[in-house]
Amino acid sequence: MTTIDKQPFTLVVVTAGISDPSSTRMLADQLAQRATDLAGRRGNEVATRVVDLRELATEITTAMASQLVGPKLQRAIAALGEADGIVASTPVYAAGASGLFTSFFQILDNDLLIAKPVVLAATAGTARHALVVDEQLRSLFAYLRTMTVPTSLFAAPEDWSDPALAKRIDRAALELLLLMESGFARQVRDESWHSYQHEFGSAGGTELTIDLDSELMRLATGGSAA
Repeated sequence: MTTIDKQPFTLVVVTAGISDPSSTRMLADQLAQRATDLAGRRGNEVATRVVDLRELATEITTAMASQLVGPKLQRAIAALGEADGIVASTPVYAAGASGLFTSFFQILDNDLLIAKPVVLAATAGTARHALVVDEQLRSLFAYLRTMTVPTSLFAAPEDWSDPALAKRIDRAALELLLLMESGFARQVRDESWHSYQHEFGSAGGTELTIDLDSELMRLATGGSAA
């Protein structure tokens, strides 16, 4: 494929910051911009889309309580399904990730993010929360079967003036870009999808090999075997 034929990578930034301006959003934006710059140097393009969870708070709550998915939430979920890479950024409250952030990822289909590369990021008012990313977020995204990059990001107020944060952003951006360039998630879906344990009806039905028109399935849904 020539450079002209290449399609831009789609990077989705999910941010749970609620203030304006938001340090949580700023950290995610810096990472996305760095990944975009690195891609350009390597002859690639990155198209970034932002999912601002504070705009989806009501629909997320409704989905948690009733499993009804509103139109804005549907669009956010569709964006993640199409993403080549994801930046997931949350504020930390009381030694834990934002409830809005965790609720959003808990309502996603378990198959939606399989093998997708993800950078995990968090901000807090004190460095005492620095381990939240690796102790809490990694387990959540491991359950969702994503490919989290080795470098996580955390920023307390004093970190913004520390050159070490910029170095970590650079490192995480390169790791994310390399995973996107590898096409690993696409290859998993194309060549190894059947080897995963899937929930019935998840991921648009692409995992199903069940004959829904068999006598047994018609009886199970209240129909007739004849």
